[in-house]
Amino acid sequence: MNQPIPASQLVLNNEGAIYHLNLHPDQLADNVIMVGDPGRVDMIASFFDKIDVERQNRELVTRTGWFNGKRITVLSTGMGTDNLDIVMNELDALANIDLKTRMPKETHRSLNLIRLGTCGALQPDIEPGNNVATRYAIGLDGLLYFYEKHKEVNEIAMRDAFIKQMDYPKDLPKPYVVEGSKMLFDKLAEGYYQGVTATAPGFYGPQGRTLRMHLSYPENNHKIEHFDYQGWRVCNFEMESSALYGLGKMMGHNCLTICVAIANRVTEKFTTDYHPYVRKLVESTLQRLTSK
Repeated sequence: MNQPIPASQLVLNNEGAIYHLNLHPDQLADNVIMVGDPGRVDMIASFFDKIDVERQNRELVTRTGWFNGKRITVLSTGMGTDNLDIVMNELDALANIDLKTRMPKETHRSLNLIRLGTCGALQPDIEPGNNVATRYAIGLDGLLYFYEKHKEVNEIAMRDAFIKQMDYPKDLPKPYVVEGSKMLFDKLAEGYYQGVTATAPGFYGPQGRTLRMHLSYPENNHKIEHFDYQGWRVCNFEMESSALYGLGKMMGHNCLTICVAIANRVTEKFTTDYHPYVRKLVESTLQRLTSK
């Protein structure tokens, strides 16, 4: 790209900060912990030895500080792959675009992006309170197909096996599959359930929940539960990982999701007191992330 990125596409606020995140490049660390809930940001930041950045815009809350001698950013994304599309593009802009000249930087900066969240388990042996690390994310949302590079990161063989085994309905968005960072997986996922995560574009119908409206495909959850590809099974449902993995890989960042299961959709178990489990996961992740 030889021309500056237009103002209507690279959107900045009146401070010159990236528009939605309300951040300047020097306020972003290389290690980023991402959470959906804005209220969880300060809980994570309470573990920091020092906080030097506090920013907020709408539901997007950011704290950057230090833990065990390493600089870390924690930010909230809100829920859903649509929010992740905003957050991922703006994080990459902070890392790899000169906001003053509006030109891409010559040297690429790679971020470590770790999503810590909650999920619903799709296997009967995963109990509420267990941690699930995502090796592959299956996107049921269609977001990745809006970007040309989807062909480079989509695990086509696994995607096609999913479509075939599911007899996937043609009037739903075409699934895609992206593998997460092996480096982060090896560093952070030991001792947890490990497998495939299905990312749904909603909490109710797309995840097989029904209140007053009936489902078009009520058998989908059962089929997802029994999907198998070379020994990999779908462990859980959530709403962000496919966008994180897909966009992150296209942009050259390292991405990993670890979630606490707070419900089991097979056994119908649910725990409302999941906060101690999340806090334990946060502390463990910070220690593992900053260890040599």
